[in-house]
Amino acid sequence: MMMMLQTARRRTYKIWNSRYLSSRIQYLHLPQDEGDWSYSSEWWGTDSSSPDGGHTVLRSNSDKGNGVVSVVAYPSSRPDAVEWTGVEKWLQQRFQEIQPQDEDDADFKVLGYQWRVLRFNDITRQSAVKIMAACKKSDPGSVFFMQQPHILAVPYMKSMATVGLTTVASCNFDLMGAVSGRKPMHVLCIGHGGGTLPLFLASKIPGAIVHSVEIDPLVVSASIQAMGFPAFSMMRPSGERVLPRPEVIDEVLWKGTHERLSLYECDAENFIQNSTTLYDLVFIDAYDGDDIFPRKFWDPNGPFLEALKNRLHPQHGTVVVNLHSDADFFDQERNGSPSSGVGKYVSKVCRAYKDVLGWNGSSFHVNDSGLGFIVSVPWLCNTSLVVCRGRGLGLDNDVKRSRDSVLERLLSKSCEVESILSLPYCCLEYIKRGFILVY
Repeated sequence: MMMMLQTARRRTYKIWNSRYLSSRIQYLHLPQDEGDWSYSSEWWGTDSSSPDGGHTVLRSNSDKGNGVVSVVAYPSSRPDAVEWTGVEKWLQQRFQEIQPQDEDDADFKVLGYQWRVLRFNDITRQSAVKIMAACKKSDPGSVFFMQQPHILAVPYMKSMATVGLTTVASCNFDLMGAVSGRKPMHVLCIGHGGGTLPLFLASKIPGAIVHSVEIDPLVVSASIQAMGFPAFSMMRPSGERVLPRPEVIDEVLWKGTHERLSLYECDAENFIQNSTTLYDLVFIDAYDGDDIFPRKFWDPNGPFLEALKNRLHPQHGTVVVNLHSDADFFDQERNGSPSSGVGKYVSKVCRAYKDVLGWNGSSFHVNDSGLGFIVSVPWLCNTSLVVCRGRGLGLDNDVKRSRDSVLERLLSKSCEVESILSLPYCCLEYIKRGFILVY
């Protein structure tokens, strides 16, 4: 017996060690992620007056509830100057493809990279992006900024993108078709900020057609003028582009991407009520200058959620909402006990989205099931709420029957079907393997 135990221990150690080494090797070969938390001291900075070199590049007062809107720039440690030559060659090649007749004017010079942070009232860090500054060698005054679309700084942005894409794919949406450009994927982003999420989606998913809605013209201007978001994306209320055609430099930087980006300066409630698009994926990150998520976005009796429900794809439409979970309230409805550890405010928002977009307890049927859960974001007091209209969730028939059986038993006993589950950050693996059911 002792020999058998020792053999089992050695086998377990060997398997664990091989898995560790395999994971370690894969980790070492991963590209460097400058949106990783280890870079947070760079992309968040401190105060504009601190010795780290932060300085304000834009500052103005908003009349849309955001107080003082500012953009603060901080130095970036990457990429090294030796890598800039490769970017200059890429710019030259792109220019020659678009303007072959101007080949003699195709030389570019990279001036450097910066982190730029959008702030409200000098306190709230609304979003962080990384930009490249460059110019034509023949015209040193023609400086332009290009936001780096591959960088998602701040963990909650990664959480929203990861869990949203994973969930919609798990509901039998052909995500690989969208990634290959064979299938369109209609995406709506409410709350534009610096534009990191819509730009990331449009640049990484050739089939993504992304609408971004922002109520504050100052935020729109800041993202384009100071944070390198494509100017050609700006739209009129009529649905026409503000610019009849893109500038040559915009074509060089964004051709193939900016045609699928539409940035609307308007109220999200009005936009969704007047929209005719059926969205596969919706992201909502709409806090004001006081760091408050407006009630109209989560009022279960208001027009916004009802209109949003009608604009979601009925088979796989997925909504991801960024929520602050640092409230320290007690839910009186639970006799003074903590409300799921995320505060009464967040619980009410979650309940509203579940009830309106998912199902209602009295009319719920197992064949109309959806998915609702939250993901706690590491290092930050944020939570990603996900509500999905999907039915299949990529599960096999046995798991579906088991899921439906559980729901039928719960409902027959008049038990409340809990809509929100607290899941670890690696929730995408749970979804892929079918460990998340329908609650």
